Amino acid sequence: MWDMIRYSFLTKIRNRDLIFWPLVFPFVLTTAMYFSIGQVGEADFETVEAAIVTEAGQNEGDIQNSGEEMFSQFLEGVEEDSDLIRTMEMTEADAVKALENGEVDGIFYSGEDPSLTVSGSGFPQSILQMILENYTEGKQTLEDVARLHPEGMEAAVEAMSDYGDAVEQVSLGGRTTDGTAQFFYALLGMACLYGCFIGYNSAMELQANLTPLAARRCAGPVNRLSLVLTETLVSFGLHFVNMVLLLAYMKYILKLEFAGSYAEMLPALFLGSMIGVTMGMFITSVGKAGEGVKIGIMVGVSMALSFLAGLMNADIKNVVDKNAPLINRINPAALISDAMYCINVYDAPERYAQDMLILAVMSVILIAGTFLIIRRERYVSI
Repeated sequence: MWDMIRYSFLTKIRNRDLIFWPLVFPFVLTTAMYFSIGQVGEADFETVEAAIVTEAGQNEGDIQNSGEEMFSQFLEGVEEDSDLIRTMEMTEADAVKALENGEVDGIFYSGEDPSLTVSGSGFPQSILQMILENYTEGKQTLEDVARLHPEGMEAAVEAMSDYGDAVEQVSLGGRTTDGTAQFFYALLGMACLYGCFIGYNSAMELQANLTPLAARRCAGPVNRLSLVLTETLVSFGLHFVNMVLLLAYMKYILKLEFAGSYAEMLPALFLGSMIGVTMGMFITSVGKAGEGVKIGIMVGVSMALSFLAGLMNADIKNVVDKNAPLINRINPAALISDAMYCINVYDAPERYAQDMLILAVMSVILIAGTFLIIRRERYVSI
């Protein structure tokens, strides 16, 4: 038995395809995703430049009315209390020229009904629009304060212009959530399913009509159950090591937001690796289709399941969970992603245990199905 394991291991590690797709490709994809979306929350924010044109600036000698004073005071409060904007008072001609030259992102026209002029659309312009809308919505409140309690005017403006982190998105368990983390949870699910390539290689070496090595092995005195178990153990061991390394890379090298401990996440990857390997063995064992067809089926199934788990679009998983929950309750990629959520975000041990149970049952069903199919194979000649 140990000799069979050793020879199977040596055969697999010399196969470059088994090194690239289950191990190298997930590392490359993880790195690409990290640099494209993983640092969105850490991106540097540049202060938005804005010009202010007052009626007094347009008509020299006019006295600023109360509306202008309130709006100017409001903008000053925003500028002092946050790094959102930097304002400069200009004449209309200078402001328009600065806008055309890209020196400012927008022009505020103060007065009883302040307005905003921008030259395009984007994040800076959205910030300026948000500030104006916030003032407009609170304008009546400021007017009431100015009329009834003028001594509280400064405090009212300061409260309105406070753009600090008033809301922090947390889970019911109290852990902060990261909008990009779900993509990496789904990526772990996809990487687990890519163990199907190792399982494919194992199944190819168990069917005598497919490879010369399989023909020699099937002609030997070893029973089919021992062959299946040997290939499964070696393939699973290799892929589980792949997943352990990938998780360590995500957590300790890229320092992604995995709040749970490293050890807590290993059981999910353990069963996920088993699912990937046994899925590949089962698909390869079914039918008499050619090598290209079976590889195509494995890739198609893996990517379809990963898509439903939210790998390409985070909203897809939520849509499926809402409209067809049964699909993702039998989708191994979604179950692995969900288990990661339970560990890192939610405080839901019962849901986590349910995910683990479903993955374990699916693994048993796939390995049993593979054995039953291979055991029935008989060859008149090889």
